Amino acid sequence: MCTAVIEVPESPDAAVRLLAVRDEDPGRAWDAPGRWWPDRPGLIGVRDRLAGGAWLAADPAERRLSLVLNRAETSPLGLPQGPSPAGSRGVLVLDEASGRTIPDPPGTANFNLVGLSRTGARVTSWDGTGYHRTDLEPGMHMIAHHDVDDAVRTPRIAHWLPAFREVAGLPDAEWREQWIGVLDESTRLAVDDDRAIIRDNRRHGYATLSLLVCLAELRPGATGDEGADGSLSIDTAVLAEPAHWQRPAFERISA
Repeated sequence: MCTAVIEVPESPDAAVRLLAVRDEDPGRAWDAPGRWWPDRPGLIGVRDRLAGGAWLAADPAERRLSLVLNRAETSPLGLPQGPSPAGSRGVLVLDEASGRTIPDPPGTANFNLVGLSRTGARVTSWDGTGYHRTDLEPGMHMIAHHDVDDAVRTPRIAHWLPAFREVAGLPDAEWREQWIGVLDESTRLAVDDDRAIIRDNRRHGYATLSLLVCLAELRPGATGDEGADGSLSIDTAVLAEPAHWQRPAFERISA
């Protein structure tokens, strides 16, 4: 039950921005951001050791970033039929970040796949029966385990999207601090409150807790050169204790 906040700028000269919180079973092994995929040497990301895929991956040279959020199951069709187990949604993250077409059907459980580029953002959702793709309009958006900006079914979106919209369009030097300020404010809620962003989901039937926070910015500019005027920056912070927020230090991922 991860959370992502995405800002698509009004101006084509401004940056696409992201705040993402990863919720996962603390017992499931994973690796901090790095270059973990020899067959995709251009990618950096957060690796799931069990399945080998990624929760978040980026191609700095091409200014692409992708992450996956589990989507609520609405029917038995949310899982592939037949004896084979569901495939890894994390492989789709690698495909999206690499600019490859994801398979149809994906052979996985339900998901929301967020794809960011230097020019915008798209969410690709799989509900077990087909794909639904949403190109995000300029503005601030929020997504978890239902649809984009779904304030009806997702209490944390209903409660916090207005606050994030208040800090849209900020200068480069200010946005990170202001967005983290909203996240700070959200932690006044109990971690099992369904409006919380930093979460303990066990009361809601999921063995997942918030483990990692990521901030990313994709600026316009030429692709194919990591030193070009455009840039992709990713800052991550691992929570010292799952679902426990104490303003952790963020580290810039080296591209």
